[in-house]
Amino acid sequence: MGSIESSGSEVVTIDVQAAKDLLKSGYGYVDVRTVEEYKKGHVDTGKILNIPYLFNTPEGRVKNPQFLREVSSACNKEDLLVVGCQSGVRSLSATADLRTAGFKQVNNMGGGYRAWLEHHFPVTKPEDAGKKNQEVDQRKKAEDEL
Repeated sequence: MGSIESSGSEVVTIDVQAAKDLLKSGYGYVDVRTVEEYKKGHVDTGKILNIPYLFNTPEGRVKNPQFLREVSSACNKEDLLVVGCQSGVRSLSATADLRTAGFKQVNNMGGGYRAWLEHHFPVTKPEDAGKKNQEVDQRKKAEDEL
């Protein structure tokens, strides 16, 4: 068999366990979901960027025309990155675009945030912050009543 020539834009899809291991080893995470989705909860990791690949519009979803520019301004082409979305569809396209643009170490997280949740991996959700505030408020109320 002859060697297979690679154009360099082939997407490498990894499962969530491999993604979690890469994130632990220092990879950055690019969450390409909408800001609304991101705010509902996201992968809990140190280096995380939320750069939407698609926007919801009244006409349906449209590609973010600034996507590559936004990623390029936040990351170098040599950066080690994992790209994720909700189920793995948008991140596949986003990863392909990044590889075509010259990002060499980009991996698509297969299954996306949904698979991350199914594996009970750590997440950050807005209600986590809200709960802490509620507990403090309840404690203050209890102290005021004393």
